[in-house]
Parts: sequence; structure tokens; C-alpha cells
Amino acid sequence: MTRFETADSERRIPVGISACVLGEQVRFDGGHKRNRFVTDELAKYVRFRPVCPEMAIGLPVPRPTVRLVLTENEPRLVDSKHGQQDYTRQMQAFAEKHASGLNELCGFVVCAKSPTCGMERVKLYIPNGNTVPGGTVGVFTQKLMTAMPWLPVEEDGRLQDPVLRENFVFRIYALHDFYQSVAQRLSLDAFIKFHSRYKFVLMAHCPAAYKAMGQLVAGIKNWDLDEFFTEYRQQLMDALRQRANRRNNTNVLMHLQGYFKRSLTSRQKQELHDLIQSYRLGHQPILVPLALIKHYLKEYPDPYLQLQTFLNPYPEELKLRYGL
Repeated sequence: MTRFETADSERRIPVGISACVLGEQVRFDGGHKRNRFVTDELAKYVRFRPVCPEMAIGLPVPRPTVRLVLTENEPRLVDSKHGQQDYTRQMQAFAEKHASGLNELCGFVVCAKSPTCGMERVKLYIPNGNTVPGGTVGVFTQKLMTAMPWLPVEEDGRLQDPVLRENFVFRIYALHDFYQSVAQRLSLDAFIKFHSRYKFVLMAHCPAAYKAMGQLVAGIKNWDLDEFFTEYRQQLMDALRQRANRRNNTNVLMHLQGYFKRSLTSRQKQELHDLIQSYRLGHQPILVPLALIKHYLKEYPDPYLQLQTFLNPYPEELKLRYGL
């Protein structure tokens, strides 16, 4: 099986998800918030673990709505009508217990704006009915992100943005790759080989992290490997959370071009250079220069480049780089 070949359900990448985003009719009104990219595209490659936190604490479908109200400087999850039924402690206890069993997950898709699942800008009311500018985070997702700060978490609505979508899916694949390559055989060699494959990825996402993590790996002999695993995972996922911009991608493409300086003719070098500059100026998607680089890589194989994750970060069928 190739790296990205669709696997059977049990072998796919485990990803948590708010059940309503998967199309389950669990919302307060008996409806759902199915996300077509999630159900029609991403589901071919990942194994979703759905959860509806509100149903998990015993609320029925349909049910009265709940909202977050700032009380004594703490957001409280209460019923929207009278604000007298407080579900905060129940939800926090469920979230902590549920998160403790999610260590295998490589990502989580949450429902936007939900007082339990929202990742950002969830409405936070004050007693007079007004809202706090900027909002807050849903109770369940707040606990999840605190317990697993390395975990890629994204809202269904933000997945409509091609840049955010690509970044989220890439982080899922990167974390899964890390677990498959390093966690299952913890060794100095495994860390070094993994880090080597992500050199250009880190350059594209965060040049500062690329330098810092290079120093981190250089000093690996001074670490306990279990502690190094935790530190490296956090630094890796923090770096990848920063989106690769056109300037950094251009820098990476020019580095890749350098590997062919002895193989290509002057005309071929100029053609590749022109495509990279066209991408830099926003006239072409990154797929165009990458396609030519991959073509030259087949003509002039380089073992180091062939292993670089930057060239093949996830299945092409997801079409995530079409809009970049």
C-alpha cells in the first residue's frame, strides 16, 4: 500500500468531530450541520470519532438552547431562556474524561459558534443581554485544547477557506506521520530521519522554528527520548499551525531548484525560474512549479528530495493546493 492509498476504516487516520458536522441530527432543533468537504472528501482518508457533548451530558433532541454567560468572571453554560439551569460543571467533567481517551487522535473538527464546541468567537453574554467583544471558546473545545495543545483543531465554517483547509489537513497528516514514524519506534535515528523529511515544510511554515528545531534535534543526545518526543511534537505542531505564505514557499521552491543546477540546461533552468517567479507574483498556483520540479525529480532522481514531505504532504485527490 502506498503512503496515501485509501485504507480500510480501522487503519485510517483517527480524527475527532462534532457529530452534527458529520451530518448526525443531534442539534438542539433536531437538525445537523453537515460539511460536504468532511463527509464527501476527507472521510475517504480518515476515521471519524463523532461526539455531541450536549447529548453526552444527557440533554435530549430536540432541547432548549444553551448559551455562555459571564458570571463572576467565568463563562457559565446555562439555558438560554432563564439562565437558571447551569451545565458548566457537567460539561467540563465530560470534556476532561473524554479528552483523556483521545491520545490517538490526529485532529478534531468542531462546530463553529457552538457554546460547547466553538473554537473561537463564540458569543459570551453578560447579564444585561449584551455580548463581550471577541467572544470566547466553547466549554468542550476549551478543555480539549488545554488537554491536547498539539492537536490540530478546526471549525467546520473555516474549512471553506482553502488556505485554512489545506493547513488543517496537512497538520493532520503530519501528526499521523510523526506517530507512525517516531512514536512506534522511539529512537534517535527515527527523530533525525523524520526531521530531515520535514526540512522544507518547516522552512515554508516558519523559518524561525526551522532554525530552532534544527538546534533542538542537534542536541537530542542530551534528552530523555520520552521527554524529547513531547517537546518535539509541540514545537512541530506550533510551527505547522502557522500557514505557509507565498514568500516562504517561493524560498523553498528556489532551494529545490538548486538541487537541479548540474542537471538542467540553461533553458530548463530559466523555464523553472520563470514559473517560480510567476507563482511568487500570484499568477500561478504553487502546483505549477511543483509539477515541473516533480517531473525533473523523475528525470534526475535525488534520494534526499524524494523523501521530502513538502513535495507530497497528502493525497493529491484532496485537491488542497489548487487554490494556493
